Amino acid sequence: MAMKAAFLVSVSAGSLLLAGAAAAQEAPLAPGTAAQQSQPAPGRSPSEDAAGADDIVVTGVRASIIGALNVKRDSVQIVDSIVAEDVGKLPDNNVVEALQRVTGVQVTDRGNAEAGALSIRGLTDPLTTLNGRIIFTTTGQSFALQDIPANLVKRVDVYKTRAADQIETGLAGQIDVFTRRPFDFDGFAISAVARGIYNEQADTFNPNVSALISDRWETGIGDVGVLVNASYARTKFRTMSVAAGAQVPFATETPPAGSGLTPLQRIFPLAPDVNSATGFAPAAPGLGAWSPGTREGLPYAPGSTMLVNGVDTPYYLSRDAVFSGDLYGKRERPAVNAALQWSPNSSSTYTAEFFWSGFRQTTYNSLMFSFVDWWGSLGANPGSTISLYPDTNIIKTRSVGDVFGFNSGDLTRATTDSFVYALNGKWDVGNGKIVADAAYQTSRNDTTFTAMRINRVASRIDVDFNARDGIPSYNFSDNALLLDPGQWTAGEFYDNANRDTGSAFTATVDADQSWDSGFFRKIKAGLRYDARKAASEVRTQAADANGGLGVNFATLSDSLRYVNKGFFDGAADVPTSWVNANGYYLANNTDEIRRLYQTKFPNILTADQLSLTRVFDISEKTMSAYVQADAELSIFGRPLSIEAGARYVDVDTDFTFVDRYSAGAQLRGSQTTSKLLPSATLRYDITRTLRARFNYGKTLRRPAFGDLNPNYNLTGDLTSVGYGTGSSGNINLRPTQSTNYDLGLEWYFDRDSALYGTLFRREIDGLVVGARSRVTVLNTGLNTSSFVVNRPENASDGVLKGAELGFVYFPHYLPSFLDGLGAQGSVTILDSSQNVPEFDEAGAVVGQLRSSFFGVSDLSYNATLAYDHGPIGARLSYVWRKEFLQRNEAALFANPIGVWRRPDKSLDFQLTAKLTDDLGLTFDATNLTKAKQQEYYRFDSAGNQDQFNLGTLLIPRTFAIGVRYTFD
Repeated sequence: MAMKAAFLVSVSAGSLLLAGAAAAQEAPLAPGTAAQQSQPAPGRSPSEDAAGADDIVVTGVRASIIGALNVKRDSVQIVDSIVAEDVGKLPDNNVVEALQRVTGVQVTDRGNAEAGALSIRGLTDPLTTLNGRIIFTTTGQSFALQDIPANLVKRVDVYKTRAADQIETGLAGQIDVFTRRPFDFDGFAISAVARGIYNEQADTFNPNVSALISDRWETGIGDVGVLVNASYARTKFRTMSVAAGAQVPFATETPPAGSGLTPLQRIFPLAPDVNSATGFAPAAPGLGAWSPGTREGLPYAPGSTMLVNGVDTPYYLSRDAVFSGDLYGKRERPAVNAALQWSPNSSSTYTAEFFWSGFRQTTYNSLMFSFVDWWGSLGANPGSTISLYPDTNIIKTRSVGDVFGFNSGDLTRATTDSFVYALNGKWDVGNGKIVADAAYQTSRNDTTFTAMRINRVASRIDVDFNARDGIPSYNFSDNALLLDPGQWTAGEFYDNANRDTGSAFTATVDADQSWDSGFFRKIKAGLRYDARKAASEVRTQAADANGGLGVNFATLSDSLRYVNKGFFDGAADVPTSWVNANGYYLANNTDEIRRLYQTKFPNILTADQLSLTRVFDISEKTMSAYVQADAELSIFGRPLSIEAGARYVDVDTDFTFVDRYSAGAQLRGSQTTSKLLPSATLRYDITRTLRARFNYGKTLRRPAFGDLNPNYNLTGDLTSVGYGTGSSGNINLRPTQSTNYDLGLEWYFDRDSALYGTLFRREIDGLVVGARSRVTVLNTGLNTSSFVVNRPENASDGVLKGAELGFVYFPHYLPSFLDGLGAQGSVTILDSSQNVPEFDEAGAVVGQLRSSFFGVSDLSYNATLAYDHGPIGARLSYVWRKEFLQRNEAALFANPIGVWRRPDKSLDFQLTAKLTDDLGLTFDATNLTKAKQQEYYRFDSAGNQDQFNLGTLLIPRTFAIGVRYTFD
């Protein structure tokens, strides 16, 4: 058999365990338990359980790792896990941060004081489940895992292969989060965790607290247990960023005769004109024969030329702007998990569960934006105002007079509440089992955005677009005037809101029958019914014509002013303070601001007139059924386990989409999708300590509901390129399908040590890529009728292959005081390729390119040094991932459109001191090296992070001190 795969490494980190676990597997060995009681000798099946081996009693990290390795070895699927050592003892703030040390998991977007996004083996769409049930946030197909506090988590399983009895969606795999239940404990249990987290960048102390209480009783009606676990976390953060703008072409200091250009004049692209016969007209003041958005960008070799007004004209490439963002945020996450269990007899258990996750966030971004593209005030010697990068036509530094800039005070408030209610019953029937589960969940998000701009013309700006390590520097000749409200004019006003809601009722029934001998060991079958509803509403209004309000900012209320201080922590030579519109005042006094703008913009509505416009309504029903068989046979005297089955899924989607630009016209329709998804896993014990696995299966990624909406969401011409931008969905999107292959090998060379690896390959059909086309939309109220609109298309196929290798090692030959010292580590190598269509202005495919997947780092690794001895437990861990293609920019400029992220890294430390059996102190530190998040433009080999640097964001360093009490 030809196996299509690559090679894998796996590793865990410190007090988080890396482990494999099957879906129905119970939790690994609890701390303080004799390891031999539940763990066979390394490499042996349960039937080969060692008799007479010494009982080894371990605690803390080592106990968790021993149990985790046991589960990994005896499971059929390829699964890694993280497990809390004890109640409330998962030492991270949320699930995403906890997962960053799992093999093959890559975490990104570490701004705003937390890790915000993750991928598994480069894919960003893992199915998210809670206690085996799908959970989602509003209209999405997944749940915001960072909204689950780590204090509520018992275990997290990361499935990298799939079986027929698992839900079919998610190409990346499945992340199943388990919360605690009262029958996890022998009797009464109580736990409380309190941590104070210092955010160095924001200079704030933030609480993170949780409490659990659980008890169970033997009663006349059987065993009864009740558990309540609650958590609250608040984070006040500050996120600071500096960026150089996009590249556009400029004339040289000596433009040729006939070009019509003056020295260092900006060369504008062809501009659309819906009134002309050709659809294009010259763009004043210069007409260049270039089009924005080429994937590789304009040539940047010295002496490169373009046609301008029919004349071959040399050009320079320079940034059009520089800008700074100073974002202040407050985020709160309350959460509650409650469970009631009843076991009337030894063969049945009933569980009722409730889960609530809340999210409240307010962010105020004080943005300072300055153009650097004016050529009218360069003095008598324009050539003296610039310098170039060596051997290029790219401008590195320049001085520009009479430059226009604006500050924008943007305030966003978001509130999300997600509820899950569930009932579950389990019945043992002879050698079989029946499990029935019913769940109802709701999720709602409300977001408001208000912003006000102020603007001025500065006498001069001096810029170095890359002064040091990808960070620009810029200053004004009149920096002191940045603080004077009398120098600024009140400009545009924006007032938007969104509301997304979702709900679902889900019912499942699973049954199995087992045998102790023979070829077939288990037959399992099940049915699943899911009914989802989703709706989205929006409101947008703006006063952005003719310069906005147009009055001196100093004449408005003093309360409308905000002045920041100490920007960018001394890490760049940029202004550290400026005046801006106070976003908090805007949000709290919005009607007052609306009335202020009504004097010039009568169409601005006040609160009693405002309403949200429905964007879409979707109702979707999913029916699925599966059958799966487990079998075992002997090859060369060693057991071969086989798990094979198929899952059939049928999805019926009914939708109503509303076109806001066509008087609320509605599009109604429906779609039906049916798929049969086979899967098979083989597990073979080569020797007593060496085990191999192979998996084959198919999985799906369904389109997000919003991606089906064919109506436009438009933005005006903000960058003077002659047209606006927009996006739309595609009603004809189909699910993306992946055919998956995995081959793993594991060597358990000691009771608490192992080396393991996996090769994997994903052949993906129907990848969604963006298709751009030029459209004309009238009566939008925006400053243009021509837009470049991006819509999703199933226009790409791709292959993702990779290798993972990991180890867990606790040596037994160290002196006694070093007993408990160990290491864990993993490395993941990925290679991805997909075809990316190129589209003409009509949206037709005119060519094909090859590209790596978005968000895929070719190389990532993590390493952890762990120590667990007596009352002290410690972990020092480091995670790193290579640079990667993050996204494509809006294709409006002359730089390569690929936006790449520099390598991500983080060094973290955790320490636990056990004062008594029940009481412990903790200390945690994150991002000890003060790593930054940086982006740059690049197309394959074209472009680099020095000449094409984009933005730099400072990631905060945090320190936490906590106390943990546990009694059970």
